Amino acid sequence: MKRECSAIALLLFILACTACTTGNDSTVELDAPDPCDRACLEGFVDLYLEALLAHDASKLPVTPNAKYTENGQALEMNDGMWQVATAIGDKRLYFADPQSGQVGFRGIVEENGHKQIIMTRIKVENKNISEIEAIVCRTGAALHNPDGLVDHPIFAEALAADDRPSREELVNIANSYFEGLEQNRGDITPFDPGCTRMENGTITANNPGSDFMNSHLTCGEQFNIHGFAAVITKVRERRFPIVDEERGLVYAILFFDHAGLPEVVLDDGSVRKISGFGDAPFCFMIGELFKIKNRVITRVEAVLFEVPYGMPSGWVTAD
Repeated sequence: MKRECSAIALLLFILACTACTTGNDSTVELDAPDPCDRACLEGFVDLYLEALLAHDASKLPVTPNAKYTENGQALEMNDGMWQVATAIGDKRLYFADPQSGQVGFRGIVEENGHKQIIMTRIKVENKNISEIEAIVCRTGAALHNPDGLVDHPIFAEALAADDRPSREELVNIANSYFEGLEQNRGDITPFDPGCTRMENGTITANNPGSDFMNSHLTCGEQFNIHGFAAVITKVRERRFPIVDEERGLVYAILFFDHAGLPEVVLDDGSVRKISGFGDAPFCFMIGELFKIKNRVITRVEAVLFEVPYGMPSGWVTAD
């Protein structure tokens, strides 16, 4: 109820701002940017979810050329997930970047009763939505476990006053995670000793008792296994659109390419044979959120699914 009231209040505020800018007061600067703080940005997420559930994008304040993609495909709003959303789950993780005017959301949207995990990025300009980029992990995807999602409190914790890395440093720490995977090295990514990773609602690092692909090990312990990520041949289209400096969060969108090579030569000259998973070309499209505390990666949460090898995101201009 609180979120619904906030969304209604935000919409009334937007209408009031519009009325003010169309008046006769010559002191109003029509072209001045209209900032949106954390509460404002999160309110736009709630408006989006309400419009999604109503199957009616006209309920959203959008710019004339607003762009929407769903799993890398450019769609008209009211298409794709917009047509079949039947409920919004109670697992709601928000991460906001007032400096760039962008906000992210991880949660559950039911499509005709099927629980799907979404990771959505929304860009707001002058109290209007200009971009929505939805990543939807649907039933049948690897590790799909919507009931396993947990709104871990660490994502909402503000960093201490003496632990506030710059935006550039936060992005560099997050990017070192992908460098470690692509280079098959465990010495370039700073991890907290208890770093935990969750993918599609399934804990894949620091999950004691699990025997699934070394998921009982922490993030750092996995990276230190020689050839742990050998099947990942390239980490491409790396984007870091949302940096929540107050909370030490970085949201990245990217692809893991798997070339399907029969074997991979590691940096020490040894050869690792690839069979089963990873022996055919494909890639994962991924939305990945990092919690960085004390300048190390403490927790990782990702939404991912398999897509055709070499597929673009629809947001990066080809070279």
